[in-house]
Amino acid sequence: MYFRTGFCLFYFFQWRCSVISDKTRINEKIRGKEFRIISFDGEQLGIMTAEQALNLASSQGYDLVEIAPSATPPVCKIMDYSKYKYEQTRKLKEAKKNQKQVVIKEIKVTARIDSHDLETKLNQVTKFLEKENKVKVTLVLFGREKMHANLGVTTLDEIAEKFSETAEVEKKYADKQKHLILSPKKVK
Repeated sequence: MYFRTGFCLFYFFQWRCSVISDKTRINEKIRGKEFRIISFDGEQLGIMTAEQALNLASSQGYDLVEIAPSATPPVCKIMDYSKYKYEQTRKLKEAKKNQKQVVIKEIKVTARIDSHDLETKLNQVTKFLEKENKVKVTLVLFGREKMHANLGVTTLDEIAEKFSETAEVEKKYADKQKHLILSPKKVK
């Protein structure tokens, strides 16, 4: 008895996983009595029972695919399901390919940074902005520097002033963390 219960749970779990991964119902998996049927060419064939629609689809050599299950009555289309699934995956791949991932580069600056070191860091910031990456310039304060944070804020203000023409500057001066976010300006 125990084996049988576990066996049923295994198949129930397997069934649930297959439904979650592919929500499109086809052929005999479609539930309902009546459906609005669209032919392979895109013509509306009207409202039919499930049995009539399945017979029509199988006689043409295609699958009956549920397109809009929430409509009243549900809409089903006669089509080649494998081709439909292939086109859907291709569309997803194209959408992923066209997406641009936002990368945030971070540069840390101290309040007592030397002018040459600051120039080196600013050159790095310009390289990041040319590659259209966002740059986060963080002010790092050590020990007693925290009491004189205004010295570091002036450094951040200089950086913001330098990049005000080439980038959009967003200042975030909180009590403990002070940083700038530089994002490249969009060319119209």
